[in-house]
Amino acid sequence: MYLTVSDVDVRYSGNATPAVKGVSLQLKAGQIGVLIGPSGCGKTSLLRAIAGLEPVSAGSVQLSDRVVSHPGSTAPPEKRRMGMVFQDYALFPHLTVAGNIAFGLHGQVSSDKAKRIAEVLHLVGLEGVQDRFPHELSGGQQQRVALARALAPNPELLLLDEPFSNLDVDLRERLALEIRQILKAANATALFVTHDQMEAFAIGDVIGVIEEGHLHQWDDAYHLYHRPASRFVAEFIGHGVFIEGIRSLNQGHIQVQTVLGDLIDTDLVANQTGEGAQACDVLLRADDIVHDDAALVKAEILRKAFRGSEFLYTLRLQSGETVMAHVPSHHDHTVGEWIGIRAEVDHVVTFDRQSSA
Repeated sequence: MYLTVSDVDVRYSGNATPAVKGVSLQLKAGQIGVLIGPSGCGKTSLLRAIAGLEPVSAGSVQLSDRVVSHPGSTAPPEKRRMGMVFQDYALFPHLTVAGNIAFGLHGQVSSDKAKRIAEVLHLVGLEGVQDRFPHELSGGQQQRVALARALAPNPELLLLDEPFSNLDVDLRERLALEIRQILKAANATALFVTHDQMEAFAIGDVIGVIEEGHLHQWDDAYHLYHRPASRFVAEFIGHGVFIEGIRSLNQGHIQVQTVLGDLIDTDLVANQTGEGAQACDVLLRADDIVHDDAALVKAEILRKAFRGSEFLYTLRLQSGETVMAHVPSHHDHTVGEWIGIRAEVDHVVTFDRQSSA
């Protein structure tokens, strides 16, 4: 492991509640990690603690075989061989692109600097702009320059704090994919903070979901979506709602009785036998519900949102419960219309009734 965060608390003076509570995570060399959560959840505080900009009040931060933070001892950022990219890029307006990139290369001879500047400009796809000033570049180009400057000294870990927040939505999604390619080409280890799920899915090998300083799950996007570890992750990631059900085991599989029929998980449940029927809440994603006019279950369209190739329908069942469904956009039904639906669920995610776990 390259980055190991162990039971870290971050506490600000005057605040009784820690901004970060008992967080543990690991990042392998060459991996891209993402911290995601609502505003004020503690993700930037955790990033700052990893950078050495905030002390930890409990736990430790380890880079490779070096412990760089523990209570009472914080190695300064410049001793951690890290690069940082901020929201506002922090480019020096009076320096050219080459001058900005060279800022982190002090101590090298001019020929080596020029070679490295050319290498990172090629890496980020900005050959030929080395003599321009930041105000002569677009927002996306400025972001690439900030990334090139952070990569130039070959940092062991790159930290990015909401680097796309000042860009428009289309550019953010495209740039996230491009920066992932750049980081992979550089074999960089990186930790990225965002509040945008699409950015997190586009860039991250592993993603951590944080709420009120607590890390709920550190996993890949597939498992966050299909196997959320908590009710908060289930609600925060993707479109989904809960309906009531009765959960039991059937030949090693979870089976849930619902108003949409019996739902059976495709995976076997390990080390569980003899579980009796229990009241539960079952998570249904929009892609778990299929529009089928021949289906016995009918639902009323409450809302519809056009998404180009599909509609996102919000539907009310006859029981009064609400579900959501992705429906091809050529199935253009009107609000108030009743349509047939059925459930196609491979991963059955349930939580105890009136419980968050």
